[in-house]
Amino acid sequence: MNDDASTNGQDKRSWLDKLSFFLSDRPSNKEELLERIRQAEEDQILDREALDTIEGALQMSHMQVRDIMVPRPQMAVVKADQSTQEFMQTITETSHSRFPVIGESPDEVLGILLAKDLLPLAFAKQMDNFDLNAMLRKPIFVPESKRLSILLNEFRTNRYHMAIVLDEYGGVAGLVTIEDVLEQIVGEIEDETDAEEDDGNIRPFADKGFLVKALTTIDDFNAHFGTYYDETEFDTIGGIITQQFGHLPAKDENIQVGDLNFLILAADNRRIRLMQVNPISNDANEPLPES
Repeated sequence: MNDDASTNGQDKRSWLDKLSFFLSDRPSNKEELLERIRQAEEDQILDREALDTIEGALQMSHMQVRDIMVPRPQMAVVKADQSTQEFMQTITETSHSRFPVIGESPDEVLGILLAKDLLPLAFAKQMDNFDLNAMLRKPIFVPESKRLSILLNEFRTNRYHMAIVLDEYGGVAGLVTIEDVLEQIVGEIEDETDAEEDDGNIRPFADKGFLVKALTTIDDFNAHFGTYYDETEFDTIGGIITQQFGHLPAKDENIQVGDLNFLILAADNRRIRLMQVNPISNDANEPLPES
């Protein structure tokens, strides 16, 4: 019994010693802090999920809105002069909950339309006779240089969920949501509308291009594009492309692999999330015909 008590005491002291060491001296910089936290995970003081969250929070504190915003060309918007049928189609197809409403140009944001505000009208069958402008919420504007930690605090304090991002000239650069910010800390947040279907990971996009989720299996990717990427080292196409870059790529980075060009459309501090894949024409590589 004494031996058991001694062993338990050693285990407890060992755990306390590790925790005390972890908290004792103040780290002198961010790198030292991360090293201490990672050591705590190795010593099983923290689990992997807690480590990822702490690393995400530290990374976010140095990021700006421009690093994660949805860029202007990819914004799903409602135009003030659209018919009810037209903007309802946009709302139905995108499944978003909030939509910027614009005037004559994308730089003229009149307000934010919440999809839930349309439900009473839909049930009352009054969709053809309502004033869109009367339903708009006041838009919130933030500069693209604003730090994410400050923006997150503003989201929480003021209880809004979307902000329009402005560039240095006052034009609309994109939008950002509270979900975009939180995903930098905890990783991708998926809801029921994000459920991945077996054939939904690769979708046609633009001229001869495709939207490809990074979690697409290599087997599915090879079957779709006629490629022969090796499945022994990685399970997903995102893993292979990250290896090809030699680092975790950021949004808008691109790389050519064989006859395909990969443009990163979305990525967080842990992994690639979405890519645009375009086949590269071989016409330019063919010899010119002899005259």
